[in-house]
Amino acid sequence: MAKTSKVVRNEQRIKAVNRDWDKRAALRAASKNMNLSLEERMEARAALSLMPRNAAHVRIRNRCKITGRPRGYSNRLGISRNMVRDLAHAGFLPGLTKSSW
Repeated sequence: MAKTSKVVRNEQRIKAVNRDWDKRAALRAASKNMNLSLEERMEARAALSLMPRNAAHVRIRNRCKITGRPRGYSNRLGISRNMVRDLAHAGFLPGLTKSSW
């Protein structure tokens, strides 16, 4: 089980990203728009750099929904490889069976 503080911090980052997504997207578009003057683009970059760092989507870490484990994460299921194995053995994931040959 991951530390509770790490899981809570990641949830706060997700909320910050959702809250500031539109503003950040508008500032990024303005900073890349070559039709604007250099001063306007630099102002957009300055405003973007003043935004909270945790409001950037690249700071979100994929974590297991059950244990909070950050590694071995499966996007399709939203859980880590360890939980996939345990739940498949217990029969909670239909269609998944232990392979043997």
